Amino acid sequence: MEWFEALFFLLGMILFFMVLGVPVALAFLAANVIGAAYFMGGRGDILDQMARGIGQLANNAIPTITSFNLMPVPMFLLMGEIFFHTGLANRMFGAVDRLMGKLPARLSFVTVAGGTAFATLSGSSMGSTALLGSLMVPEMQKRGYKKHMSIGPILGTGGLAMLIPPSALAVLLATLAELDIGELLIAGILPGLLLAIMYAVMILGMALYDPSAAPAYELESTSWREKLRLFFFDILPMVSIVIGVILVIMFGIATPSESAAFGCLGVVVLAALYRSLTWEGIVKSVTGALKVTTMALLIIFGSATFSALLAFSGASSGLIRWATGFDLDPITMLLIMFGILLVLGMFMDQLSMMLLTVPIFFPLAQTLGFDLIWFAVIVLLALEISFTTPPFGLLLFVMKGVSPPDTKMRDIYLAALPFIGCSIFLVVMLIFIPGIATWLPSLGN
Repeated sequence: MEWFEALFFLLGMILFFMVLGVPVALAFLAANVIGAAYFMGGRGDILDQMARGIGQLANNAIPTITSFNLMPVPMFLLMGEIFFHTGLANRMFGAVDRLMGKLPARLSFVTVAGGTAFATLSGSSMGSTALLGSLMVPEMQKRGYKKHMSIGPILGTGGLAMLIPPSALAVLLATLAELDIGELLIAGILPGLLLAIMYAVMILGMALYDPSAAPAYELESTSWREKLRLFFFDILPMVSIVIGVILVIMFGIATPSESAAFGCLGVVVLAALYRSLTWEGIVKSVTGALKVTTMALLIIFGSATFSALLAFSGASSGLIRWATGFDLDPITMLLIMFGILLVLGMFMDQLSMMLLTVPIFFPLAQTLGFDLIWFAVIVLLALEISFTTPPFGLLLFVMKGVSPPDTKMRDIYLAALPFIGCSIFLVVMLIFIPGIATWLPSLGN
């Protein structure tokens, strides 16, 4: 079988199962089993072929999902769930709101900061959007905020969540692409801060240009003593845990797995000190983290087996030879891959997109001579931008589902566009100034 026939055969089976309504992870698993029987099972009875193929598949994939490098994923997820279910998140949001005083569009800034923290730790932009959309949008509209000032910041938090560590999705991408997890987490710091600054300047500019878009409202005056108490007791402890996780990785004091465990323990201790650690909260936190972790492991298993099948069938090498055979410069190839991710994001979630593209895109990027950490940062941004790209970005429909009934899709599209523009501008900056992503990781080498 030619390489393109093998590629179409494998992708065709996946699409076939997805059209039947099979969940993406299970669709990949079913296609992988059939592909393994055909490509790895040799000849003979069909049952013997399947046994040999599946056995070979398991031998290739099991070391991947039992890798110690995956430990940060459940730890970061559990950290975020405890942060939310114990009320620490709401405590911090309230303190930030009061400290901002009479800053224009204060609730928009609170939404960006709080949404980024939750989405970063939960690893689910869709879950974060649903939560913030149902909680914050009605509150902001009740206070007179226009739709682009209430909906836009929520849709924009995903880009920050993908970049600023600790990011569970960055850990998953690094695992799938066989990159250094610590380097990728550190590489996201500067791009994430730049994107946060762009968001802040844009929100402030929109509020100053049209004060009626985010009307000021009466707020209980806060003394300096109260402000200090809010900062040191309701904000600094939570922020210190996240910063501590980043610093111990950056300075090589602990591995990403160890720092994630310390971060999770820190949130538990903090919740206990605030007397908000309840048995019900622990059960909800563990259940939430377990659900996402199980799906993530299925995705990783599917990706590992899919990569092995692509390599064994010759599809990977054939595709790379075909793609590099065109007279296109590397940046053009990068933009083509970027465009493919934008289109996929209209129909698939981020984990499924990783599963489908990582085995193909990263070997191609290596052949083109790209720095893989830099390329991974761009992929993370593309994954998030694709989620909010009109007209079919999945987050747009999630937002529609949780927004007030009078919210139209046109309102959501217009609210998303400025934040998409900021993320695309950051991608352009990364292309022309790669050091934005590569400088911090290089310090540790």
